[in-house]
Amino acid sequence: MKRKVSIKKMAVAAVMPVILLAIPGSLSAQAPKVKNVVLVHGAFADGSGWRSVYTLLSKKGYKVTVVQNPLTSLEDDAATTRLALDKQDGPTILVGHSYGGAVITEAGNHPKVAALVYVAAFQPDKGETVLQWVQSAPAAPENGVLPPDEKGIVYYDQQKFHAGFCADLPKEQAEFLYASQGAFHVKAFVTPLTAAAWTSKPSYAALSTEDKSLDPVIQRTMYKRSNTKVTEIKGSHLIFVSQPEKVAKVIEQAAQEQK
Repeated sequence: MKRKVSIKKMAVAAVMPVILLAIPGSLSAQAPKVKNVVLVHGAFADGSGWRSVYTLLSKKGYKVTVVQNPLTSLEDDAATTRLALDKQDGPTILVGHSYGGAVITEAGNHPKVAALVYVAAFQPDKGETVLQWVQSAPAAPENGVLPPDEKGIVYYDQQKFHAGFCADLPKEQAEFLYASQGAFHVKAFVTPLTAAAWTSKPSYAALSTEDKSLDPVIQRTMYKRSNTKVTEIKGSHLIFVSQPEKVAKVIEQAAQEQK
């Protein structure tokens, strides 16, 4: 009798992997189809803002790279992003926040890019600039983007940074983020894109519904034009900092849905 039970257990163990593969939603089916993720920050920021998203995705087995844009020009930032893509070992989800959306749109035709994810991000077409989209709707009173200084660099007003950029974060964290913002050269805002990767790559978006820096109406208009899959998240312009779990889920969706 003990011998028969042992044989039965062995038989069940042998067929279990096949059963798991056949069951929708099983653990086997949840493994990411695309394991590489490249994160691109926007203006008035640096790569450190992605820390929580990086941690969440890394713990789930993704290989995550954070780009450190020089913010000197659209061309330089796109070139820096392409360097990160060159180092990937396979298909990659390319993610951009705010102005970083223009960067991934320009650089996203890289052969390793499987899909694009826009996080409260600009999504211009070929020949368009970020500035023309900025000007397509009235600025919110909280918006603190300043005119370029004598060196052509644009900063965010310190007095408006918390309310206009990251109102759903603690004051102390907002102060650190302000102190660590990059020197953003205005020519990146006014340079027309030479390519629009979203015309040929699947696109996803995390839309920030309480955004005071990039009007949600502008986001909806861009994403509707491109037939982007949109997830609305109630939060500020920095939803990837204030609600990293929700943003990470959008990135995971993009990774899971690629063939």
